[in-house]
Amino acid sequence: MSKTLILTEKPSVAKNIADALKIKSRQDGYFEGNDYIITWAFGHLLQLFDAKDYDEKMAKWRTENFPFIPDKFRYKVKSNQKNRDKEDLGAKKQLKIIYSLIKRNDVTNLISACDYDREGQIIGDTILYKIRHGKKVYRLLLNEWTPNEILKGLNNIISNDEMIPLRNAGIGRQWADWTIGINLTSMATLKYQEGKGQALNIGRVLLPTLKIIYDRDKEIENFVPEDYFKLKALFATLSGSEYEGIYHLNNEDKFKDKQILMDIHSLLSGKEGAVSEKNVEKKNEYPPYLFNLSNLQGFITNKYQGWTSDKVLRISQSLYEKKLITYPRTSSNFLDESLVERAENVLNVLKKGLPYESELRFTRTKRVFNNEKVESHSAIIPTYLVPKSLTKDEMIVYNAVKNRFLMQFMPIAEYEETTLTTIVNNVEGEFLSKGRVQLVEGWKKVEEIETKESTLPFVEINENVTVKNHEVTANKTKPPKYHTEKTLLRVMETAGYRSFFKWAESIKLVI
Repeated sequence: MSKTLILTEKPSVAKNIADALKIKSRQDGYFEGNDYIITWAFGHLLQLFDAKDYDEKMAKWRTENFPFIPDKFRYKVKSNQKNRDKEDLGAKKQLKIIYSLIKRNDVTNLISACDYDREGQIIGDTILYKIRHGKKVYRLLLNEWTPNEILKGLNNIISNDEMIPLRNAGIGRQWADWTIGINLTSMATLKYQEGKGQALNIGRVLLPTLKIIYDRDKEIENFVPEDYFKLKALFATLSGSEYEGIYHLNNEDKFKDKQILMDIHSLLSGKEGAVSEKNVEKKNEYPPYLFNLSNLQGFITNKYQGWTSDKVLRISQSLYEKKLITYPRTSSNFLDESLVERAENVLNVLKKGLPYESELRFTRTKRVFNNEKVESHSAIIPTYLVPKSLTKDEMIVYNAVKNRFLMQFMPIAEYEETTLTTIVNNVEGEFLSKGRVQLVEGWKKVEEIETKESTLPFVEINENVTVKNHEVTANKTKPPKYHTEKTLLRVMETAGYRSFFKWAESIKLVI
């Protein structure tokens, strides 16, 4: 009886597949059932040769030996974390198990079920193509590890040959990182760290990340504050109500020349005026878009003290492997339109018992479902499985993902904005006042987001008012703020950094 061997990226994913297939028999390094054998890696089991593995003279860094690029890149068992000169024994053992399973006569087909991204593709391919076996290799592409999706995915596997472009992208990234890292790190260390006994690490993502931080620090260091002045007045209506207005002249409310405002200030005492314009406008507030990885990292690190981007990624990966959220290493804020039915099912499960359950309505909108704005993977959303027990940290990340998903199907928040223009008799310029009142809380209920309200008294156009108080305030321009992980991630995203899964690692090294 022939069997199919499935290779996963981690043991937890292998367990998810075994559970979905109702396979109970666990052996040393794999699960086995009647039709399937499921084995696993521990992430990368193989790594590229070090420079000294190609040529012994590269064991000692000398300027004349660089640049160094091998004629052919080769792979070996990954190194022990504590001693790079030794093999990782766990990786070596698991590779031996995997290769023994591939060679079994009853194994006729192979399936790579590693993560659906460049890294996952090369993790699977470097293992499966390391030895000659002549067996057909297929690819299982999933965005979540729930039982329903696993069973559906196994019925829709594709030839791994279709993944050659993704494999090439992954290998190209890996080889480029190696080439840049070994050559620039070596040369920079030889030139700038001579005698210090410590390498000066330079990487494809690391160096630009450091440059962003350096540029902001120099902006702050070179910043020269400038003085500016504002004039505000307190107006009293005939009914005794009061409101504040900021002086504007030619659409400017900040003045470098204080005397301009002092001249106006001297004319205001006890003066009468009138409301010349009143504009009342109802406005909509839409919820923030679904999370991609960098948005989620920025949100969590900004909201919770002590969190790092690297930690958010680790917790997200854990939730993904526990089948509670979809694939986290995504750059998209939208869902593929094929996920409409699945998203509706998730909403129906998660909304039960919520205090605002009656307000949740599934709708198909371009703000959520948009194929044109999905890159490889859809945005991060929860799955239909309800968590039974999570750590405090896991709950923080899970709730962030769940709440952001729920917000998309709550009513749009609405507020009323009132703008008053007040003129003072025989005084050039005008005073502007703004008020805001929340009309519909809508999606803000999900996280109990408070809205700052500023109410204005009810006044009519041409209603007379009196200047009750007024003052000129002195202010200084402020330097830009130091980067936080949230702002750094935003810059990296908008600057075209494509290796978003490496951002957390780079930030961890430079901060």
